[in-house]
Amino acid sequence: MTSEQPQNLQVERAPRESLFILTLFTTPGGDYLGKARVRNLSATGLMADCEAALTKGQKVQMDLRGVGRVEGEIVWSREGRVGVSFDGEIDPMLVRRPVNASKSSMPDYLRLHAKQFGSG
Repeated sequence: MTSEQPQNLQVERAPRESLFILTLFTTPGGDYLGKARVRNLSATGLMADCEAALTKGQKVQMDLRGVGRVEGEIVWSREGRVGVSFDGEIDPMLVRRPVNASKSSMPDYLRLHAKQFGSG
């Protein structure tokens, strides 16, 4: 038996959510690396289109809507796309939460109507 893994071995990965959100990649020190458009996201990583030429092994951080600052490492880079493995797991469903989520269960159109007539 050899220590080499078979070429067709599939590495199990976390389920991915397809989405499009914008973020900025920076170094852990805060230096700007470039804009990125996240195309899919999981608890352990993401794939994004990136304007910067990033290299495998490079440490990056980004802010993800609903999650906050996330740090990780570039695990692959090719043709303007990168794969990032996060340093810790996140809840990817938080990114899907509406930005203007309100504590009120009243729909926006009713809340605006209620304000217009002085009952809210």
